[in-house]
Amino acid sequence: MSDTIIYAMYDDDDKLVDGAKMLVSKGIHVNEVFSPMPIHGIDDVIGVRHTRLGIAAFLYGLTGLMLATLGMKYFMIDDWMMNIGGKPSFSYLENLPAFIPITFEFTVLCAAHGMAITYFLRNGTLPGMPATNPDPRTTDDRFVMEIRTSENSKYSASDIQALVRSTDFVELDEKTV
Repeated sequence: MSDTIIYAMYDDDDKLVDGAKMLVSKGIHVNEVFSPMPIHGIDDVIGVRHTRLGIAAFLYGLTGLMLATLGMKYFMIDDWMMNIGGKPSFSYLENLPAFIPITFEFTVLCAAHGMAITYFLRNGTLPGMPATNPDPRTTDDRFVMEIRTSENSKYSASDIQALVRSTDFVELDEKTV
């Protein structure tokens, strides 16, 4: 079964938001919006779910905290005890104040790197990954709305195009995959 993708290009973000509101009110599901900058409010209009990146960052931070704690206990207490400044080296808890800065820094390091790598993988923007941008002008001054006919089963491609034509679009393109 073939899927038709309709790309509606706009020259202003407000026109795109107004067009998306009109299409969504008619029951059309907008699959994706491509733009050179963030468009505030478009996520609620087209029904994009909130990100879970904060939860992932918390889990990466917990991983960093555990690795830092286990590493410092092993290196400084179990494996190679050193008498630094007369501090006792019998237990981790006796040395805890000295380990706080390292623990904090390693937690932040793991959370930041894990979050960045997850973001790049999830969005497919790592170097070498194929681009999914439908038009290179969306990185400069154009805004594109993507509508798939497979996600709008009660409308045909011509019906969707007729509804898009009633918005203030600049270009209309259709692609069959």
